[in-house]
Amino acid sequence: MSFYDPLETRDPEDREADLMARLARQVAHARSGTAYYRQALAGVEAAACATRAALARLPLTRKRDLIELQKAAPPFGGLNALAPGEARRVFASPGPIYELQGGDVDHWRMARVLFAAGFRRGDLIHNCFSYHFTPGAFLMEGGARKLGCAVFPGGVGQTEQQVQAMVDLRPDGYVGTPSFLRIIVEKAEELGADISSLKKALVSGEALPGVTRAWLKERGIAVRQCYATADIGAIAYESEAADGMVVEEDLLVEIVRPGTGDPVPVGEVGEVVVTSFNTDYPLIRFATGDLSAILPGISPCGRTNIRLRGWLGRADQTTKIKGMFVHPEQIAEIARRFPEVARMRLVVDNPDAQDRMVLHCETAANPDGLAGKLVESLREQTKLRGSVEFVAPGGLPNDGKVIEDRRVY
Repeated sequence: MSFYDPLETRDPEDREADLMARLARQVAHARSGTAYYRQALAGVEAAACATRAALARLPLTRKRDLIELQKAAPPFGGLNALAPGEARRVFASPGPIYELQGGDVDHWRMARVLFAAGFRRGDLIHNCFSYHFTPGAFLMEGGARKLGCAVFPGGVGQTEQQVQAMVDLRPDGYVGTPSFLRIIVEKAEELGADISSLKKALVSGEALPGVTRAWLKERGIAVRQCYATADIGAIAYESEAADGMVVEEDLLVEIVRPGTGDPVPVGEVGEVVVTSFNTDYPLIRFATGDLSAILPGISPCGRTNIRLRGWLGRADQTTKIKGMFVHPEQIAEIARRFPEVARMRLVVDNPDAQDRMVLHCETAANPDGLAGKLVESLREQTKLRGSVEFVAPGGLPNDGKVIEDRRVY
């Protein structure tokens, strides 16, 4: 086994002491360097924030609140210590939620994650995350650059062209969503194209079904997944042990009871809350809205940091579909545009291990062209394709759900 650096095999007590010392400094920096935390952490003594108990007393900043925070104090809600004009890039994720890329080459700390997935200096990586609006592709670009890998910017779509580029360039591995990797491999088999140079893949943005992992392994591609967000970057990643997801070294991760900031016991499912040490965008107790649980013990691979069970769902109705977050506010905006629809519910499932979304609409009448307009509005709001189904008034459950996730993994 090999490790990216000695931090991965530290004594857990040494790691905890280091993280707590850094926490106190980060709290002081966030209070002095950002408008948001100057108010949110008013009255907090930074030097006293050096224990898990002290951390748990700090307020949460919820991802779902970023839209309104950024509207009130554009463009980043006052959470940024780096001025917008000094950022390397500025991105827009669905919502919209705006993020910045700071000055570090590997702003999102992906080099460690790529290394754990088997990538090494001199590899050519075929990058099929989106280069448009969102930072997905650039998360991997920064990590690859720091690791010493070259990148082919494949982006999304254009399956036959992706296959041809792989035939011609012989990349060592792939990064992107698992569903698109399977589509590419299926297309290559259909065309009789040789893409056998692909031996490894790092996937993210959506769940990795076991059937998809096994299917790709049969074709000689070892797939590992990581858990990352546009705001935080890498949070946790699979190692060769494939036994849970190891938390990234440069983070403090808590699991809290949904709707509260109270940490839960090891093994109990709760919301993932992350504190980062990024000085450009110092997120403290950032509630991701994702559910997970801490696995007891140390990974068989030898890495000593805590491990997460993986992504276990959403603590709120915000849902990730094909690597993109879809928010209840977006569905509400569609409803506002179509007063003839009494109620809407976006239903997400995954037949054949592929995410699918259907907008269920209650309406007494279905005039010509309404379905097409709804489909167009859905794509405009979410940047994803979906379909529409109409139901009679009263046909949707009266349970307050705007987004229903029926996916099975």
